Amino acid sequence: MDQRFSWCCYIPDGYDPAGDRVHPLAVLVHGSLRDADILRDAFIDFAEAHQCLLLAPLFPAGIDDAEDLHNYKHIAYRGIRYDLIVLDMVEELAGRYRVAKEKVLMHGFSGGAQFAHRFFYLHPSRLRAVSVGAPGTVTLPDQRDWWVGVKGMEEIFGRPLDVAAMRDVAVQLVIGDQDIETWDVTVGPQSPFWMEGINDSGETRVDRLRSLETGLRSIGVDLRFDTVPGVSHDGTGIQGPVKAFFSQVLAGA
Repeated sequence: MDQRFSWCCYIPDGYDPAGDRVHPLAVLVHGSLRDADILRDAFIDFAEAHQCLLLAPLFPAGIDDAEDLHNYKHIAYRGIRYDLIVLDMVEELAGRYRVAKEKVLMHGFSGGAQFAHRFFYLHPSRLRAVSVGAPGTVTLPDQRDWWVGVKGMEEIFGRPLDVAAMRDVAVQLVIGDQDIETWDVTVGPQSPFWMEGINDSGETRVDRLRSLETGLRSIGVDLRFDTVPGVSHDGTGIQGPVKAFFSQVLAGA
């Protein structure tokens, strides 16, 4: 769909090219460090345990602005639709391997969590489960303008908020209890992402994730909230609960 973007994957050892089993698929969305291959490798044990394929997109910085680090986090950026690019990656992988492409598992940490929960608003019918790990900013399901809230989402993306479909998705919010630094989450008026109310969801990532929890529960979305003791802003530190959550989803628990 767009040759500027790429993906890596992992195929479990039990995958039989001549077989007929359709395997689950987990999409893993990197944070600002763009460590897609490292994120993929960290979930190989989960992939082998559940014979689940892994897909990790890579969204390079500086695509249309050499100083830009945040392009994919808000889904739409200078004519690029990152949600549609991910869906196209899923289709590309599904053209090679037998995967349950219609409903995938998705996990994102930090910037990847910003993408994941906004993707959840736009494409709940394509998700079996979504795990949102320590986003710096959150979009709440209220009537403030996108991307502080969801007002105008249909006009921007051509997709209305489908609350009924959202309620069918297994949802996890996960964060370390020491993820309380504010220097990199407070959005100032000089930021290109400044909007009125952007910091109202709380001072820290913990506060903001709790605000997202409240917002989702207010529209009837059931979810689990996992807090990991002693962990700061560290994606590897929250991966245990993420794998446990996905394992329960795949087990039908």
